[in-house]
Amino acid sequence: MYIVCLDLEGVLVPEIWIAFAKESGIPELNRTTRDEPDYDKLMKFRLKILKEHNLGLKEIQETISRIEPLEGAKAFLDELRSFCQVIIISDTFTQFASPLMQKLGYPTIFCNSLEVAESGEITGFKMRVENSKLTTVKALQSIGYDTIASGDSYNDLAMILASKAGFLFKSTDQIKKDYPDLPAFETYDELMDAIKKVVLCQGLCP
Repeated sequence: MYIVCLDLEGVLVPEIWIAFAKESGIPELNRTTRDEPDYDKLMKFRLKILKEHNLGLKEIQETISRIEPLEGAKAFLDELRSFCQVIIISDTFTQFASPLMQKLGYPTIFCNSLEVAESGEITGFKMRVENSKLTTVKALQSIGYDTIASGDSYNDLAMILASKAGFLFKSTDQIKKDYPDLPAFETYDELMDAIKKVVLCQGLCP
């Protein structure tokens, strides 16, 4: 049995931190996992910037409330869930993801959590497990599932490479250049066709 494991930001919804960088006027927050492979380093950098500008969870959640899924994302997810199980595996946080899950029809998501002071300052973050995307895929495989994974960033590569089938989606030119053997798609139709070929045809379709 197959489970499709999808990244969230850049695949189904816009990048939250880029949206917040634009609204807050802080260009340093445009940096994402497409640019920085070390997520711990990236998040510590983000929290430092937020503290310097006296910004907290409330301000980010206000931006998130105005974010809509990428065009076609919900229809893609609805069709995908009609013939296989889907888990969104994201390095984002429950405090960010909840309103977006509502807009996507409440798919299953595994993500992390923020540590927030009473003042609203984000003081830290707690990762669900170490190397959460790869760890989750390996755990699913250990209980008898084959995984298909897709994402756009450096932190998606481990789960993509460890899966029965893996695809880049709306990724960067550099990542596609670094991993030329990974199929790379730009549209939901292309990604859907590739997943269906694995799930419904067991790889035997022409």
